[in-house]
Amino acid sequence: MGRRTHVVQAAPAAALLLVFVQLLASWSPVAVATDPPFSCGAPSNAPYCNRKLPIEQRAGDLVSKLTLEEKISQLGDESPAVARLGVPAYKWWSEALHGVANAGRGIHLDGPLRAATSFPQVILTAASFNPHLWYRIGQVIGTEARGVYNNGQAEGLTFWAPNINVFRDPRWGRGQETPGEDPTMTGKYAAVFVRGVQGYGISGAINSSDLEASACCKHFTAYDLENWKGVTRFAFDAKVTAQDLADTYNPPFKSCVEDGGASGIMCSYNRVNGVPTCADQNLLTKTARGDWGFNGYITSDCDAVAIIHDVQGYAKEPEDAVADVLKAGMDVNCGGYVQTHGLSAIQQGKITEKDIDRALHNLFTIRMRLGLFNGDPKYNRYGNIGADQVCKQEHQNLALQAAQDGIVLLKNDGGALPLSKTKVSSIAVIGHNANNATLLLGNYFGPPCVSVTPLQALQGYVKDARFVAGCNAAVCNVSNIGEAVHVASSADYVVLFMGLDQDQEREEVDRLELGLPGMQEKLINSVADAAKKPVILVLLCGGPVDVTFAKNNPKIGAIVWAGYPGQAGGIAIAQVLFGEHNPGGRLPVTWYPKEFTDVPMTDMRMRADPATGYPGRTYRFYKGKTVYNFGYGLSYSKYSHSFVSKGTKPPSMTGIDGLKAIESAAGTVSYDVEEIGAEACDKLKFPALVRVKNQGTMDGRHPVLLFLRWPNATDGRPASQLIGFQSVHLRAAQTAHVEFQVSPCKHFSRAAEDGRKVIDKGSHFVGVGEDEFEMSFMA
Repeated sequence: MGRRTHVVQAAPAAALLLVFVQLLASWSPVAVATDPPFSCGAPSNAPYCNRKLPIEQRAGDLVSKLTLEEKISQLGDESPAVARLGVPAYKWWSEALHGVANAGRGIHLDGPLRAATSFPQVILTAASFNPHLWYRIGQVIGTEARGVYNNGQAEGLTFWAPNINVFRDPRWGRGQETPGEDPTMTGKYAAVFVRGVQGYGISGAINSSDLEASACCKHFTAYDLENWKGVTRFAFDAKVTAQDLADTYNPPFKSCVEDGGASGIMCSYNRVNGVPTCADQNLLTKTARGDWGFNGYITSDCDAVAIIHDVQGYAKEPEDAVADVLKAGMDVNCGGYVQTHGLSAIQQGKITEKDIDRALHNLFTIRMRLGLFNGDPKYNRYGNIGADQVCKQEHQNLALQAAQDGIVLLKNDGGALPLSKTKVSSIAVIGHNANNATLLLGNYFGPPCVSVTPLQALQGYVKDARFVAGCNAAVCNVSNIGEAVHVASSADYVVLFMGLDQDQEREEVDRLELGLPGMQEKLINSVADAAKKPVILVLLCGGPVDVTFAKNNPKIGAIVWAGYPGQAGGIAIAQVLFGEHNPGGRLPVTWYPKEFTDVPMTDMRMRADPATGYPGRTYRFYKGKTVYNFGYGLSYSKYSHSFVSKGTKPPSMTGIDGLKAIESAAGTVSYDVEEIGAEACDKLKFPALVRVKNQGTMDGRHPVLLFLRWPNATDGRPASQLIGFQSVHLRAAQTAHVEFQVSPCKHFSRAAEDGRKVIDKGSHFVGVGEDEFEMSFMA
């Protein structure tokens, strides 16, 4: 191959940022193409058009006016119009994982509006540990969704996001879509993101009759395998204990419903303990609707109903599959299976019209809460959200902030970072991930408003920037190490952009290995050996990779993890490298060594089993070596933490009347949280005040993480458990106080083997940084 070194003359950083802003400013939508679809525009005496009536009554009236054939037609994600009643067609499937996308059927970014703000992939946004940021992203998505709808480019406002399955196994291809491995953190993300999308406040009361857009928490439940060694998500039967369901797999969904007020839930492809989740009445009706008070619709994943018969063999006939899901509590099928076999299921007596009416009532209630039966939307609550709100400058700034705040500094030996803008006269930019705009977006993305790659951003800082891809792609089965070595040896500084891409990790693709693919490691080491100074390694990937070789190599001075950082990711990375932004992200997942792949991905147990050598999963239960721990991350500043005794006031944890002790086989004494009761639990809540100081010379945003630990990890206790987190911005040398509300019934409890929440008698330790205090629970 011939030499393909690119020497680029570029403007300074400020000029590049100005170009970025100008690109945003120059993007503007043209006139509205069509009016959005809606019902009840003409004067009508029909109760379903009467906005003064309760929505429940209006939905019931509409369902009662449909024929049986019309009813069945509405049970798929593509619901046809009912012209005689003025009901337009509706498409339930739209996507908005990290920005309004055109991956589903309901959004059409191919008209006057051709882009929407593309935030970082969720796993990177989660690394900020900043619920307010997550909420603001949800708000932007809800606003831009309405803007697209009002511009006539949407046939639905139901978005199938967020993905809140716990990132249990590092090989999972869709772990990048999630907030990470901790159920408390994932649940918090779910709640605030959903509130933002649906138009609610970040806390407080939930409006059950009005939605800006509808969010849907998926995939319920214990779904975290795509295709591993021939085991597919369609056929997989997840064997899950009651204990693991109670404290790992289900809590994010509980939080999504109870704290977030989600209006949608998606049941998953897999079975749980032999029962397809979409056919599990205990899961959908008893737990979600009954125990948690879910008020919304339940959709299947796409073709999941067909799979119950065609792949899993759980249903003997197609009509049995239809009956199983409708009687379990599912409302709409992504796909046409229920529409195709619904009538024959009625004729065979396997379902009744009441089963269909129940589902339709939930579906039309959602459409009415969205205001789609309130006449012309331009005169309604969200009618003033125009096309100018899509790709708005403020939204672009937030996408940049999200990328900045999520980036994690993993290694920084000898102050390799930040680089000096005045001292770097030439830079070698090496790696297949350096100049790929699409790679920055992860998966489930829409067309971004604008995109700046890392290479383009670095060209704004260094006039003499030399680029070599080095590998053909992340698979790196074709490389040009010699060319990369030559360029690296001639430049003052070297930055490598390596990692994964969507060919390595995505929906339907799990990884088999945890190392960097192909010849990447050889390329990195060869470049590091040839460089004049220790090189900087930037990893673009969703799932964790074993980079022990780089961690231990003194010729690799710094390692930065940047996930898939979205449309502004290139600029965010460059700002971190050159010290214009102080990195503060923390890893939301454990990074395991390569040997972890010996553990079968199909083993759903969270807790370790020393007798068989099973190491357990996630920081809460894993007993083994790590590359990097959950919550790890460096900064250009150092921060100190300590509890403020005057502001931390634990109550007496003794003398709660009427409690009966439960003793385990191992002799542990505990108390059932349900028996303690809500009133007593409220009285036990207390504030914990933390003093945080930025001891460095740079301003920075810093996540403060509050953990609980027990004296030991027997009886299935976690080694430790995150119970609270906040993000605080501190100027250089500034001190601030951060207050947490601690609820012993919620935060000190653990799941017993039967799934009950119990508080163990004896010591509990609450810690932040290196400081902790002890509390003793004695009833």
